[in-house]
Amino acid sequence: MFIDQLTIYAKAGNGGDGVVRWSHEKFRPMAGPSGGNGGRGGDIILRAVRDVNLLAKYTGSKEFEAQSGGHGEIKSRFGKNGEDLIIDVPIGSMVTDRERSRTYELLEEGQLERVFKGGGGGLGNEHFKSATNRSPEEATLGRAGEEGQLEIALSLVVDVGFIGMPNAGKSTLLNTFTNARSKIGAFPFTTTEPHLGDFYGYVLADIPGLIEGAAAGKGLGHTFLRHVTRTKMLLHLVSLESEDALERYETIRKELSAFSNELAEKEEWIILTKKDLVKQEYLEGLLKAIDKNENRVFVISAETGDGIKELSDALAKRLQQS
Repeated sequence: MFIDQLTIYAKAGNGGDGVVRWSHEKFRPMAGPSGGNGGRGGDIILRAVRDVNLLAKYTGSKEFEAQSGGHGEIKSRFGKNGEDLIIDVPIGSMVTDRERSRTYELLEEGQLERVFKGGGGGLGNEHFKSATNRSPEEATLGRAGEEGQLEIALSLVVDVGFIGMPNAGKSTLLNTFTNARSKIGAFPFTTTEPHLGDFYGYVLADIPGLIEGAAAGKGLGHTFLRHVTRTKMLLHLVSLESEDALERYETIRKELSAFSNELAEKEEWIILTKKDLVKQEYLEGLLKAIDKNENRVFVISAETGDGIKELSDALAKRLQQS
């Protein structure tokens, strides 16, 4: 199960308490204060890792707590510091602590962000010793660690995103290029969540079908448009079985622009699919109509394999150049 939004509760460790203790020496049963300070509580730290399915593992246990610091000890010994707790999140996660108006973006593998700070340790009675107070009975408690709800929203960070109307052949092409085994069906919205595949070490993503009005929340588009905001380039698949292929292409382009100017300006290749279903005259007319675009255009057929190798070779070469 793919989870791209999740709220968890996390708490940094409390600081250990300072203590009141006394040194006991031979012939000096009350040699002076020796209560140590408490240890610091552990922090809550986020770490970005390459595992897009990681959030699904947290659905059964959404509470995380770092270790608290140890209490101070006799002979002025400090309490042990609590261990930090590292919570792994997928690369591309945006984590929000609304209570403190703090947001963290984890975009690079291994990136670390401290989101909750552990509480400081309390002070032992030796800390309060002075020339005028040789036998302090005072000690302080450790401070509480920060805690709260963390809202995690994942925007997939992929090399190539497949976009297009429902039933444009995105899942088929992804499965041809990778071992993603995305669902395939001759009806709209077969894919209801992004599917990823490995292509010579590069990540490809089949983004669920968009429709007119997606940027305004219609259909599945609004939910998944954000998953292509950090994609390096787009393959825009347009099915030739539709008599209005050019209009369908332009509809998706409008949705991308309405959602994000940055998204609309990404490098885009146009992939005309299901070549085996149309006559050559129609194809030639369509190619002339879209020739005004600066994007590269490929014509393929998954049924016959026509154009697949050419597209695969060109894409591999382009990714190696990036």
